Amino acid sequence: MFEFLTLSGNFPFTLSLTVMVILALLEGAGLVVGLAFSSILEALLPDLSVDVGAADIPDSGIISRILGWFYVGQVPFLVLLIIVLTYFGLAGLLVQSMFRTLTGQLLYSWLAIVPATLLTLPLTRVSAKGIARILPQDESEAVSSDSFIGRVALITTGTARVGSPAQAKVKDQHGQTHYLMVEPDKNQPDQPQGSQVLIIKQQQNTFIVIPNTNPNLVNQ
Repeated sequence: MFEFLTLSGNFPFTLSLTVMVILALLEGAGLVVGLAFSSILEALLPDLSVDVGAADIPDSGIISRILGWFYVGQVPFLVLLIIVLTYFGLAGLLVQSMFRTLTGQLLYSWLAIVPATLLTLPLTRVSAKGIARILPQDESEAVSSDSFIGRVALITTGTARVGSPAQAKVKDQHGQTHYLMVEPDKNQPDQPQGSQVLIIKQQQNTFIVIPNTNPNLVNQ
């Protein structure tokens, strides 16, 4: 078994599992001394609270869609990283083991990465979705989408047009940032990136906005 793990064709997968073990050990050691490694990692990352429903909209930004698909912002980043590394490592070794059984040799590592990645992505999403459901949510995340109505949002990616949403960010009453998909109300002008808009209603996963003309209303 050890010999199989050290074969050159398995290097990306054994490396992935090794990094996963190191991260788990760092987290465990940090908990012993009262300093969680995951907390340090989260502090180094930008605020990634992503509205998953908005990420499923076909016209949304690719980055927003990817983050939402993996439940980034709802599952701790370190947990997601460990899940990805574990599935990738195990999937790669499984692919190589099966190919070796059939042919007596291993695939080139760069070629084995393709099926390993295809297996890793959906498995990661399913696991992240399950974890997001059971993790306790703090008060700052326990907000209804209705609470965004009447708040000012900032267009962050793309230009919002009628029938073509763009990504915007808005802060809830707890100061937590959320990323939404917004589009102008009928007969309203396009809203380019950097525009501040007022959310007036919600239609399915999209929020309808108008230009913010009140200087007293700002996106904090």
